Amino acid sequence: MQTYKTGEKPGNGIYKCTTCGQQVVLDATTDTLPPCPKCSGTTYTKVG
Repeated sequence: MQTYKTGEKPGNGIYKCTTCGQQVVLDATTDTLPPCPKCSGTTYTKVG
């Protein structure tokens, strides 16, 4: 499973924090993944 890190621009979609499971939605291909708003984690997987 591919992971993405804070600061990357992986494209629009739903990303899940690998630490706590919090989901972050990116609406545009130019959006940057933020630190997790719940646990400040920096690694995500794409879920949709």
